[in-house]
Amino acid sequence: MKTLACRCEDVTVHELEAAMARGYEDIESVKRYTGFGTGWCQGKWCLALCARLIQERGGAVDEPITPRPPYHPLPLAALAGLGDAIDPER
Repeated sequence: MKTLACRCEDVTVHELEAAMARGYEDIESVKRYTGFGTGWCQGKWCLALCARLIQERGGAVDEPITPRPPYHPLPLAALAGLGDAIDPER
């Protein structure tokens, strides 16, 4: 049975455990190895679950993960809400 820990990036509990077995024992290293928390939700749904699983298996979760920008680049104007004002054809 496949138990998902991160739905956005399709990371399973087994993959988290495999990462820890390879020596990635802190939350940032496990995140970088598996990719959990880097999908559309940016960790809003999976971070607490993954942190709990890592801690239960003896890993360190005392430091926060490093946030990353959205996966798909956006024009700065879109982030500022100026997309229509700059490009009237939109």
